[in-house]
Amino acid sequence: MVTKDRLKSKILIVDDEVDAVELIAFNLQNAGFDVISASDGAEAIRKARTFGPHLVILDVMLPEIDGLEVCKLLRRDPATSNIPVLMLTAKATELDRILGLELGADDYVTKPFSPRELVLRVKRLLRLRDEPQGKLERLEFRELSVDLPRHLVSVQGKRVDLTATEFKLLTLLMERRGRVQSREQLLRDVWNYDSLIDTRTVDTHMRRLREKLGRATKYLDTVRGVGYRFTEDG
Repeated sequence: MVTKDRLKSKILIVDDEVDAVELIAFNLQNAGFDVISASDGAEAIRKARTFGPHLVILDVMLPEIDGLEVCKLLRRDPATSNIPVLMLTAKATELDRILGLELGADDYVTKPFSPRELVLRVKRLLRLRDEPQGKLERLEFRELSVDLPRHLVSVQGKRVDLTATEFKLLTLLMERRGRVQSREQLLRDVWNYDSLIDTRTVDTHMRRLREKLGRATKYLDTVRGVGYRFTEDG
């Protein structure tokens, strides 16, 4: 049964292959999502600004403006910076996948892909954006403040724009303050991956998170060979 909330979720598909767009759209619509599409980077940016989709599925290989550049432009624009981005990459282009994550993508799926897996990834990212963060409403540590219901982060009173995945990663580490979280554990708890993928996904998001937190980055500690923790010794 399709929920009322899911019917309200609008997905922007960006791909210049008509067959791929039709396949993705068919499966998303069957899952209860509204779908719009764009065939090139310029159209994708325009429609993201105009329609405010809840999530963007973005192919790397696009004419004129490629998917990596589109992702970067979406993240730079305050109107689109918080929209989750799921990138589609070719299996042979691992560099594209890593670059996509570094430029702000929240997740990726490799081509050829399973439509069922793609829909599951979309649902997971939307849950990350919308899920309640327990009974706590605010996490604070010195100059770092996190407003959980509003998904807002500030450092020394200045707002920091995080993606849904970065927000989840930060709040999880803060909630488990002082305890080391392995990369494998973070993949399960943040990304909800049953089978472990390349743990560099975690490293890439941590690097991006640190760059955004400024002075508060000192609280994110790397435990060599294990993982990460939120430390009070920063």
